Amino acid sequence: MTDTPVDSLSTGVEAGAGLGATIPPRPVIQIVPLKGLPVVAVILGFLVASIGFNWQWGLDLNHVAGGALWTGIDLFVGLVVGPILGRLSIPARAEFSARFMPKMVLLMPTLVAMTLASGFQLALDLGNLKASSPNHAWLMVSFIVVGVMAVIALGILEPANIAVLFEMRKPRPDGEVIGRLMKRFIYTAAITGLMQVATLVIMTRVASR
Repeated sequence: MTDTPVDSLSTGVEAGAGLGATIPPRPVIQIVPLKGLPVVAVILGFLVASIGFNWQWGLDLNHVAGGALWTGIDLFVGLVVGPILGRLSIPARAEFSARFMPKMVLLMPTLVAMTLASGFQLALDLGNLKASSPNHAWLMVSFIVVGVMAVIALGILEPANIAVLFEMRKPRPDGEVIGRLMKRFIYTAAITGLMQVATLVIMTRVASR
């Protein structure tokens, strides 16, 4: 069976060990970075408290910060990281994925929850969900766009992310599989990033009325 590029890299390094070459340690792959869980717990706890006690400032903070980070990360990953990653060798992509993807496992669901939950509560408090509200139609369009983005983020991006990490944990990860999954992750991140621009236009319109 022919080695994949990742396997070839590993075997090449092992072969050079006898000549005094230094063997770089293989990164430990964590599906869920445990050190980040307390941070996520604090953020989600603050989100729940903001909704439960109807803290206007807390809802604004969650919605603006969550939406801005979600938009910025999607655009950065899709339009900046993607083209750079496409020019790297498969072993380099694998090394990057091992360190980048675990962080996204916690980050993206947290940002989606912050943005959507606080946004819905704000719309409810401001009366924008009432049919008589001049912003009602804009909010309905926003819900559709954001709903599609949430499905993409949690139904496509996150599974591709986790699949990459499981592949990286194998004794002999397949570089081609990792490459295909990373392309799916990058392309869908770019799509959601561009859709985020539409939500910014809608939210600006709502805020101006």
